[in-house]
Amino acid sequence: MAGNSARKISIVVPVYNEEESLPALHREITAAMTGMYCESYELILVDDGSTDRSVQIARDLQQNDPDHVIVLILRRNFGQTAALAAGFDAATGDIVVPMDADLQNDPADIKRLVEKLDEGYDVVSGWRAGRQDKFLSRRLPSKLANGLISRVTGVALHDYGCTLKAYHRDIVDHLRLYGEMHRFLPALASWSGARVAEIVVNHRSRKFGTSKYGIGRTQRVLLDLLTIKFLLKYSTKPMQVFGRWGLVTLALAFMFGLISVGRKLMLPHEDMTGNPWMYLAIFFGLGGMQLISVGLLGEISVRTYYESQQKTIYTIRERIEKQ
Repeated sequence: MAGNSARKISIVVPVYNEEESLPALHREITAAMTGMYCESYELILVDDGSTDRSVQIARDLQQNDPDHVIVLILRRNFGQTAALAAGFDAATGDIVVPMDADLQNDPADIKRLVEKLDEGYDVVSGWRAGRQDKFLSRRLPSKLANGLISRVTGVALHDYGCTLKAYHRDIVDHLRLYGEMHRFLPALASWSGARVAEIVVNHRSRKFGTSKYGIGRTQRVLLDLLTIKFLLKYSTKPMQVFGRWGLVTLALAFMFGLISVGRKLMLPHEDMTGNPWMYLAIFFGLGGMQLISVGLLGEISVRTYYESQQKTIYTIRERIEKQ
């Protein structure tokens, strides 16, 4: 790290009722960054609507270490994703490292994450291989979720839920967070062309209190996973998904219509109002037209989004030209 001391590292820590752990966290981060010979770093503590003494302790830490500590106090409890987004927006470092405030992440691993970045990666994700949590309530659901997320996104990681990660600043600048999407950041970054790696990190038993951002978010995570799948594959071409199913549905409507007409020809005295095939043809016909209409509206929305904000549908890793 000595040769890269000019770089600045931003450590972003969401805080929600962690009054007992904050002083120790600050000491450990200070020791870790001093051990890296890093002359420039900032510790951004984002209070996410704490109801204990976390805000006052964070203020004290900032007063005692004004060169490194920045405190952001959110107006209410917005959730971990929002707290991380606030920290990312405030970060000024070349490398951004989010981590938990509960001392289960080890600040000493920051050095290893940064060293892995230096091998040519844009994102390095922590893997809590020796996770110190209860099996049934935490580790088993996490294992199942990681397998599902890896399969859906196509970015295979062992531990999407580990907050401890390292990002190059340009990757963070291109990402916007909503819902519970902070855990999907490696997948979103990979979709933008980022090179993603994973390393084993230390995970320690919780010393104080209980988990503040727990398994109760499972439903929201699953819904966000559906959103991520759509964003990764169809965000710039919604007609490809809605139009495809619209055509399938219209084809089914046409088939049911033929069956209905065929039955009428073979059974001329049959009452068409009692023919279920006719109702299926109408139902699928209307459904197909609706799906295609949604696809067209999606295409208009996508173009409005990119053109009004002058966004591109690509990201450039490097620009080489004559100097």
